[in-house]
Amino acid sequence: MKYVVLLGDGMADEKIAALDNKTPLQYANTPNMDYLATHGVIGMARTVPEGFQPGSDVANLSVLGYNPKEYYTGRSPLEAVSMGIELKDEDVAFRCNLVTLSEEEKYEEKKMVDYSADEIPSAESGQLMAEVNKRLGSEQLKFYPGFGFRHLLVWTGGHPDVKLTPPHDISGRVIKPYLPQGWGSEILFNLMKASNSFLPGHPVNKKRSEAGLRPANSIWFWGQGKRPALPKFKDKFGLSGSVISAVDLIKGIGICAGLDVVKLEGVTGTVKTNYKGKVRAALAELHKGKDFVYIHVEAPDAAGHRGEPETKIRAIEMVDEMLGMLMEGLKGFQNYKILLLPDHPTPLRTMTHSSNPVPFAIYAGDSPKAKSRTFDEDSAAASGLYLTGHTLMDFFVNYKN
Repeated sequence: MKYVVLLGDGMADEKIAALDNKTPLQYANTPNMDYLATHGVIGMARTVPEGFQPGSDVANLSVLGYNPKEYYTGRSPLEAVSMGIELKDEDVAFRCNLVTLSEEEKYEEKKMVDYSADEIPSAESGQLMAEVNKRLGSEQLKFYPGFGFRHLLVWTGGHPDVKLTPPHDISGRVIKPYLPQGWGSEILFNLMKASNSFLPGHPVNKKRSEAGLRPANSIWFWGQGKRPALPKFKDKFGLSGSVISAVDLIKGIGICAGLDVVKLEGVTGTVKTNYKGKVRAALAELHKGKDFVYIHVEAPDAAGHRGEPETKIRAIEMVDEMLGMLMEGLKGFQNYKILLLPDHPTPLRTMTHSSNPVPFAIYAGDSPKAKSRTFDEDSAAASGLYLTGHTLMDFFVNYKN
């Protein structure tokens, strides 16, 4: 038996007047998703437990079968694992975004213009982070370049209890109420403020501004935590597997779970990505003997954070095309199952994550009880099947028509 999870990050949403009072999943053309809904089982899963901030870290842990209440230690340590950074017991890792802030003179009065600095590419952001580490790094504070706008600070002797806000939660808002608070907050604030004194004049940002792109004119900290420890996925479910994703967070979860990470050129985390390559790589892993592949697609989430309905619909339709390619390729195996779902909603209205439950569909060959239906929030809720997120993987592995 081969098992494939296709996860469209942030696909779930709310009904939108401009989309004929439909959600993006309902509005998009998704014949392959609808085929799964018709011929498989659908339901709802709460991937973000009560009391947790909704995010891809918590939600993807749940989907992979790990209860966040037992295993979650923060987002950034998972990203550190993917980046090959060894965290000591006294280290605290912080996500360090490169962001675009507005140009008010006083730092506290600036607004969060763009949490991703126009989705700055790694080739440019790496140069900026090298300058940040040169000017602001020390024996205790070390900056590491990551992927796109997503980078890392490791603070030896730091404390994880400082209160920080994800920048994608405050798009368009004045940043003053969301600046670091609590233990170590003054140090983090001073680093952020200092970065804004030299990043705007960096040659990379000058070229970006000349090209009409937003400059990455400040760093922003969030998502801190200490080194995690997860039981191996194979020990939990008896399956060897691989993870395919553009983002360090998902790769880090996979590594901690003992899954192999597939390196793939051209994956970006946006709609302009090598999505066909992801499908080909997944099928290749199964042909090599792997039992399980986890394909993560970031593009719907990125579009939700940017408040772009057309882009989100395009991203959902891209996921649907990937599903069609997968189903065709999986015909080469005698037995297979597919789990399709988002990890959490990213509503276009709020441009940030929600903790609401998400729809899922499981396909294990055409069901004799097939009924015509679509894959969306309403259809899944109407099914009456409702699972706690971290139990979904066990349900999937053991599901039979």
